[in-house]
Amino acid sequence: MTTSHNANTPFAIEANFDGLVGPTHNYAGLSFGNVASTSNATAISNPKSAALQGLTKMKALHDMGFVQGVLPPHERPHVKTLRDVFGFTGSDGEILAKAWQINPNYVLASSSASPMWTANAGTVSPSGDTADGKVHFTPANLCAMFHRSIEHEVTGRALAATFANEKHFTHHPALPGVAHFGDEGAANHTRFCGDYGHRGVEFFVYGRHAFGNNHLQPTRFPARQTFEASSAIARFHGLSDDHVVYAQQNPDLIDAGVFHNDVIAVGNANVMFHYENAFANTPDVIGEIRRKMDGIADFTAIEVPQSRVSVDDVIKSYLFNSQLLRLPENGDMMLILPIEAEETIPVRDYLYDLIGKGNTPIKQVKFFDLRQSMRNGGGPACLRLRVALTEAELAATNPKSLLDDTGFTKLAAWVEKHYRDRLSADDFCDPQLLSEVRTALDDLTQLLDLGPIYDFQR
Repeated sequence: MTTSHNANTPFAIEANFDGLVGPTHNYAGLSFGNVASTSNATAISNPKSAALQGLTKMKALHDMGFVQGVLPPHERPHVKTLRDVFGFTGSDGEILAKAWQINPNYVLASSSASPMWTANAGTVSPSGDTADGKVHFTPANLCAMFHRSIEHEVTGRALAATFANEKHFTHHPALPGVAHFGDEGAANHTRFCGDYGHRGVEFFVYGRHAFGNNHLQPTRFPARQTFEASSAIARFHGLSDDHVVYAQQNPDLIDAGVFHNDVIAVGNANVMFHYENAFANTPDVIGEIRRKMDGIADFTAIEVPQSRVSVDDVIKSYLFNSQLLRLPENGDMMLILPIEAEETIPVRDYLYDLIGKGNTPIKQVKFFDLRQSMRNGGGPACLRLRVALTEAELAATNPKSLLDDTGFTKLAAWVEKHYRDRLSADDFCDPQLLSEVRTALDDLTQLLDLGPIYDFQR
């Protein structure tokens, strides 16, 4: 693994930590505002295929020379939620049966597959940006949706087990789980930089102000991220105002189904790939990023015009929910896209024109079959949390969480052993499924050396 650096720059890389799709991957259609999620509600899922698709993408990035990590799935169904929040009592099996009898949606909301999208796991600020020189993590409260609001405690434990060395890593609790501090994590956060080990510019995108200034608001779908949440995280992480940019997402695009910034823009290093009018005032946003990047690196913004790709095709293809990666060997950029982007003709034609002209940093595109995730409303970028790490920080990261050939083989075998290849909504009231899930997760915590991160283990 190499990256451009000099004697005064800490050796650093950007690692991708993908969420491993869980053994109860399902389509409950719980995410209002996520068109793909709601349109596939109640469809039969294939958890085994979903997990293997995700692992295949992880292995491909590892084979290309990228540092690739794994974050564990959550326990689902989450009986603790049915007990502590809904008030059901009895054995685990009795709780599932009672909740299902009264309202199956109680069980489905406690069984969401959404933790696999680790772009929502939290916000990460690299040590080059923070006042204390440590990597800072804040798990997202995800309070806009009940089924996601129950994730942050286990997510926090998983992050703390993966990045456990207090000399290098600082872990914050999630922000208060109220609408004023709605936080969706890295799906609304990007970092621009030159070298990953140098100071960069952190870019926070929000949907609304919680305390006034709300003249721009979506009217159809909710604006999940607040300015107050983004700015609070920046302060907790010890970021300098001179190296932070805040931008409001275009409310018309939220109403069209662009529920997170990572559905309309993606960035890495000194490049942003975005849609026309992605933000409330896109030219001003680009100008501010460019000014704050002055002296760090030349900033390039690649804008996709609406005349080439419609909003509907952007959402259908998840063009911007791609991974924008800087190739280790030469610094060129590559887009990792879902196969739906290749199948959407205007998107495919635009991408081939983009790389064919050769006048932007993006030189390659690669397509992956992630249909199981895509049907639930998440593409390649949803599945990963980016963490810039120096050589010392990488060495302090849990080695079992870093994917290599042996780890891939073991995880694939674990999936083959424990996952079903067919799952319907009715399966969630069966206590046998819960038993299978817990057996699988017990094995996984040993495989990844994570300790007792799950509620049933504590």
